[in-house]
Parts: sequence; structure tokens; C-alpha cells
Amino acid sequence: MTQALHAAFEFFARGGLFMALLLVLSIAALAVILFRAAALRVNLIFPRDLETAVEALQPGESLENLVFLAKSSPTPLGRILSVCLEHLRWPRQENVEAVQMRARHEIVRMESGLVLLEVATGIAPLLGLLGTLSGLVGIFSNIGEGGDPAAVARGISEALNTTIVGLAVAVVCLVAYNYFQRKVETMAVSLEGAAADLMAKCYGAEG
Repeated sequence: MTQALHAAFEFFARGGLFMALLLVLSIAALAVILFRAAALRVNLIFPRDLETAVEALQPGESLENLVFLAKSSPTPLGRILSVCLEHLRWPRQENVEAVQMRARHEIVRMESGLVLLEVATGIAPLLGLLGTLSGLVGIFSNIGEGGDPAAVARGISEALNTTIVGLAVAVVCLVAYNYFQRKVETMAVSLEGAAADLMAKCYGAEG
């Protein structure tokens, strides 16, 4: 285990400044991935008791229990349904607009950190390429000074490592970004659907 850690340290240390930047970027991206994976769990967005209460609600039934559940639920669904319930005295269209505004805020919150993954996808390969080019410049300078061919070959291999790491970081970030973006879009549709269902039961066939 100690040898593996030492080898990893040497690998990144030989990469120089650009490898260090890629390491920092990859750690930040990993933190975002773990945070979003934890924050976007279904039960933290759609609490089952609140979903069940909306599904079981009958037109004309008392909303007291639903209001309590929505206000006591610190989740996107709870906050959106609270807005809907608070504005039931408004005309339906105005309530819809209020809910849509709240939903947009919730989507922004659910997308928190994803911009870092998007930026990392574009910048990681460039950092890797810059690291490789920087290393090659130094290597070919040594060739001009009569450097050892074996050392030059080893140096080229090490310089190319930054490109490999940069591409690897970009691929992981791209996959994670697309996955979370699609998940947020799906959840946003479900959130608006739940609010629309509640409105249909509260307003009935009103326009």
C-alpha cells in the first residue's frame, strides 16, 4: 500500500505544475460528483409521505394535513407544494406562474456544482496538452545539449502522462455532468407534474 502511494506521488510529482493543477481539478470534480450523488437521491427530492398525501387527496377535502406536511418538508417537492398551497386564493394562472418560479429556483439548487464539471470537461484536456508541450520543450532542449537518449525517451513518456490524465479527467466529468443534468431534468418534470396534479384537485376544471 505504501509503495502504491509512493508511486502515485512520484507519478504526479514528475508531471510538474500542470499535473498538479489536474490533480486539484480532479479532486474538486470528485467532490462535486459525490455531493450531487448524495443530494439528488429520490427520497431527498420526493419524500414518500408527501407524494402519498397528494395522490390520496380528493377534491374538496381538507388541505390542513397536506399543508403541514409540505411546510415541514425541507425538500424541493415540499417547497414547491407550499407555494402552490399558499396561493390557492389567487387565480389559477397566477398560481401556476408562482409555482414555475419556485421550480426554477429549485432546479438551480439541484444543479449546484455542475458548472464545475462542465468547465473541467473543457479545460482538463487543455491542461494536459499544455503540460505535455511544456515537458517536451524541456526534453528537446536537453537533446540539443547532447542528453542521454534513454533519459529523453523516459522524459517524453512522462510528459505524455499529463495528456492522458487530462483526457481521463475530462471523460469522467463529461459522463457525470450528462448523468446529473439528465437526472435534474427528469426530476424537474416530476416536480412540476406533482404541482399540476395538486392544482387540478384544488381548482378543479377552472381555467
